[in-house]
Amino acid sequence: MSPAIPPQIRCELEELPSGGQLARVTVDHQARVNTLNSALILQLVAVCERLQANDTLRCVVLTGAGDRAFIGGADIREMADLDPASARAFISRLHQACASIRALPVPVIARIQGFCLGAGLEIAASCDLRVAADGATFGMPEVNVGIPSVIEAALLPRLVGAGMARELVYTGRSLTATDAARSGLVDRVVASSDLDVATLDWIRAIDRAGPHAIRLQKQLVRLWDSVPLDEAIERSVQMFADAYQTDEPRRLMRAFLERK
Repeated sequence: MSPAIPPQIRCELEELPSGGQLARVTVDHQARVNTLNSALILQLVAVCERLQANDTLRCVVLTGAGDRAFIGGADIREMADLDPASARAFISRLHQACASIRALPVPVIARIQGFCLGAGLEIAASCDLRVAADGATFGMPEVNVGIPSVIEAALLPRLVGAGMARELVYTGRSLTATDAARSGLVDRVVASSDLDVATLDWIRAIDRAGPHAIRLQKQLVRLWDSVPLDEAIERSVQMFADAYQTDEPRRLMRAFLERK
């Protein structure tokens, strides 16, 4: 019998046609539907911090190992023994993981299969794009185990609207992949067998774009989430000018004109 694989966050780098790199980050805790304990949360933060320093990075795909779950939530066995001080430390670590995903300088794609619950949904909401298998299940069941939905659950009203967000966190109800797509929680739903193909479509489109432009666009997307409209527009003027600090606009525009 082969030894059991310990829970881990795997990160594999792949070369893309542009010469840049794709990072595939996998939460592997299959014995417990990829739930996140403190050790895994800290590993995820460390992986994201390393990727932030990778200048050749073009795109990140975040997924869960196996087909039962993307991330089934935070580890209830660990949370059951928390006290107020350790609870603050635990949830702060989880927020750090979500924040480190949002801080990545390139688009992050959540590739979702199976359960995407609680902390898993907060991780997915922290990504830029979400594609789900048609059998995936989404929910925020924390109130059913005596705790509120917190930290990046605050992103949900922006994705699904205030009413649906309240229903999810007050009732702990689950959404099918189809319902999640209708609400705006996920961007695409495909058959499980097509999940990798759909993910690859986005990867290829991002890789074809100008890498400097993509990184500037990621900064702008973050701004749209955090500052008033007038300020976001004003700051975007400078980012447009910043795009011309490299030859990327001239080179890609000339190539476009030559094709025309």
